[in-house]
Parts: sequence; structure tokens; C-alpha cells
Amino acid sequence: MKTAVALADIYLRLSREEASSGESQSINNQRNIIRQYCSDHGITIVREFVDDGFSGSNFIRPGFQAMLNHIKTGLVNMVITKDLSRLGRDMSESSYYAESFFPEHDIHYLAISDGFDSEQVNLMAPFQFAMNDVYLRDCSRKIKQVIKQKRVRGEYCACPPFGYMRNPNDKSSIVPDPNTAPIVQRIYALAVKGCSAHSIANILTDESVITPLKYRVMYRDNFSDKGAAHATDIWNVLGMTKKASVKSKKKVNIPEDEWCITYNTHTPLITQEEYDTAQYNMGMNTKSWSKYDNVRKSIFNGLIFCKNCGSALCSSGSVYKGERVKYWYLSCLNIPKRSTNHCEHGARIKYADLVEIVKSELNHFISLSKKDIDEIIDVAIKESSKNAYQEKDSLKSIEKRIADIDNIILKLYNDNALGKISDEQLSLMIAKLNKESASLKERAKELQKKSDEQPIDEAYKTFFHLIEQYNHIDELTPEIVRTFIERIEVGEKILPDGYKVASHSIPFRQDVKITYRFIGNIGKDERAFNQDDLPSKIA
Repeated sequence: MKTAVALADIYLRLSREEASSGESQSINNQRNIIRQYCSDHGITIVREFVDDGFSGSNFIRPGFQAMLNHIKTGLVNMVITKDLSRLGRDMSESSYYAESFFPEHDIHYLAISDGFDSEQVNLMAPFQFAMNDVYLRDCSRKIKQVIKQKRVRGEYCACPPFGYMRNPNDKSSIVPDPNTAPIVQRIYALAVKGCSAHSIANILTDESVITPLKYRVMYRDNFSDKGAAHATDIWNVLGMTKKASVKSKKKVNIPEDEWCITYNTHTPLITQEEYDTAQYNMGMNTKSWSKYDNVRKSIFNGLIFCKNCGSALCSSGSVYKGERVKYWYLSCLNIPKRSTNHCEHGARIKYADLVEIVKSELNHFISLSKKDIDEIIDVAIKESSKNAYQEKDSLKSIEKRIADIDNIILKLYNDNALGKISDEQLSLMIAKLNKESASLKERAKELQKKSDEQPIDEAYKTFFHLIEQYNHIDELTPEIVRTFIERIEVGEKILPDGYKVASHSIPFRQDVKITYRFIGNIGKDERAFNQDDLPSKIA
């Protein structure tokens, strides 16, 4: 039952981003406004709850949760904030607490500056909640853009990775940490030798080598007691993560296509060769077959896929009179009819043929003169400039449409609040607009990714600089394959008209698309074969 006396909990909140924008939203400013309001209206303040440095994106805040527990005691009948954004910026949750939770618990809620009163009809409330939500998303977008641009420029805007420390003369760059760089170099040396991640972690633990977090806690960064408690002497393997969304604390793995990669921004601790070898070995160590001599070990593992269904190609074939390589094929995993996703046009290619194709193309690159290379780069730059101009215009159009959709959504919420459109109409229209916006944002992300890529001339120069390290490739090794190739896609065999089954004497054609690191696909995909020979012609 409500009491005649107005007894209030007051809630104050300020995020770190808002704290840097000035005094207007400060905790002290909020406190003064609410206290003056309570004094003018005869309201008794029972307790004050504060979340200083907490985002309004969710309601898992210590001060807010403590206030909810206090409300349940029945000692208060009011909650007051300076405005609705202090309660929170998430549209659905803010609306829930202001318009459902508080009234259901006999709590009279006031947001002074916005004129919101839970005991009155609040026509503009949906619009106000929506505006706070848009503000949250816009702030998040702007912060991410600033950080992204810093990363693209090669500036380091995160905690220095293990092995590095901030440059004392330039806080936006990093330099090797003499205390931890040798540990990183040791890790890669072990990986190059063929040790798995698990075995490396065990070696470091057994030798009592200090772990990255413990080093930060003890010697470098300021940690709270709660954060420091996570430090351990046990080494393990971690992945790359990010927040699932603006309003989520959950961490999810970052897809590789979202990584921001820059080159030559700080002193390397290892060589590119050591890195590539370690990466390859780590991948191989996930396969238990590597220790068996009777199993065919393809140098293209993890790089070759079926052009039709996208599935990986794996080793297949038979052994005849002790001959293994001659009858060694790479086949689409989905070719067997028992496969869940049976591939009607699955790829199958002779292993030896593919080796010769790749080796032939790489040796062709090696044989190019400086003049030939300059001409290739010049053509690539012109084509890239043409595409970049078109993509820039397309990106501008997409960004304009996304901004228009945001404005339309805000207007729809306002129209709904004024009774011009029903809740059902609002829901249908919002869903349609959100779907269009999500599709546009995905396309914008693809275009932005292209614009953030390494400049085309630098990419080509990097590729040909690696090529210059070789005079001729006689034997194709896993290290060479991974140095130059990013992906290979193979199509099904195309036989001449009238033939259904290939034989030793019947030629066929087959698509083999090789995507090279740094430069992509610069050759033709279709290649001509004779079944029993090495490639007779590359078309």
C-alpha cells in the first residue's frame, strides 16, 4: 500500500564517454538538480545510488541492481533520475523499467528534465526512448570508427601484446619489451620445430615462465583486486574475441575477414618465414594423421575447395603396384552419395597435376623481368582506381539510405506515440526497415573492408618481393605454398560432347582458380588436361 509521504531513491549514472564531454551530465550536476526538485516538492530522499563510469547500454550495473534490491524492502515509493537517459539508453529495457517494472512494484518514477511521470500519460515517451537508443548506437559507431582509423594508420590503440610495450616517446606505437620479447621468440622457435600449442603451453608452465596476465599485473598495468585474481601461472591457448553487440558483455570470436591488418608498423620479433612455418605447423598438429607414413599428406590442406559446393578437397585414390602418387587425387568431401550434402558436380583433380600447375605458375612469376612486373602493377593500379571510384560512390549512397532509414524509424515511433499508426503497423514497418538496413550495412562493411585493404601497389610489391627470394622452384613444399597461396578452388571435369566417363586418352577441361596472397587471382581459371599426363596446356 502506498504511503502519503513521498519517499524516494535517487539514481545517478555517468558513462566514461559522457564524463569527457563536460560538466552538464556530471554526477554532481545530476545530484544538485534532483535534490533541488525534491526540496521544492516535499520529497524525502531515502537513499542515493550511483553508477559512475557505467554505460547505459545494459542494466547490469552495481548501483542500479542495489537500488532494485532496496525497492523490494518497501521502504520507498519513488525513484527519481535527472532524465530518462540516466536510467538507461537501451530502448526496450528502459521502457520496461519506467513503464512496467516500477508501476508494478508501486513505485512512482520521475525523470525530471524529460518531464516523464509514470503516473501520467507520456505521449512522447516512445520517441524519447528511441532517441536515447539512437544516441547509444551513434556513440558506439563513432568510437569504433575512430579506433578503426587509428588501426588502419598503424597506430596501436589497445593494450600492447605480450612481447611489446608502449613506446616511451610515442604512446600510439609499440616497441619490443626486453623482458618478454625473448619469451615470444621462444614460443615461435618451438612452433617452428613442430611443437603443438598444447605442448608449448606445458613446456612454459613446467619451466615457470611468467604468463602474460601475471606479467601485466605484477610489472606493467594497474589492476583491481578482482582483475588481478584472474592471473595464473598456468599457460593456455586463447582466441581473438570482441563484444557480441553494443549492448552485450558476451565475447565472440572475431571472423578473420574483420581483422584489421597493417604492415611494417613496429619492429618484428620474428621473421615472416618463422611466422608462416609456425602457422603451418600449428595447423598440421591439429591432425593426428601427420605421424602416419602410410597416409598421403597433401601440401594443400586447408587451402583447396570445391568450386561447386565450397567443401574442402581431401586425399583419395588407390595404390597400384606400390605406386601411390600416380593414383593420388584430391576429391570433394561431398562426392559420395551417402554425404549429407551430396555434391552432384563435385571436384576431383590429380594431386600431381595440381602440384605442377602451382609450380609452373610460381616459376612463371619468378621468370618475369622488372619491366614485366611494373606493367602488371600498373594495370592493377588502374583497375583498382576505377573500382575504388565506383565503390566510393556506392558506399556514399548506402550510407545515405541507412541514415534515411534511421530518420524514418524515429518518425514512425513519433507517429505511433501520437496515434497516427497502430502498434501492429509500427512493428511491421520497423521489421521491414531493419531488414533493409541490415542488408545495406553488410554491403557497406564489404565495401569498407576493400577500402581498408593494403594499397594495391604495396600489395603487389610485397608479393613480388617474396618471389624474388627464389631463382627457380624445383620442389613445391608446404612452406612455399603457404607463403604465396591463399585459396584454391577446383571445378568439376568438363568432357568433350558425347563422353560421360574420362579415360586415359580423352582430354578434358577443368576450372582451377588460384587466389594468391596480397594480389588475389590474376590468371585465367580454366585449364586443359590430358587424363594420363601432366597439364598439356594452361588456357
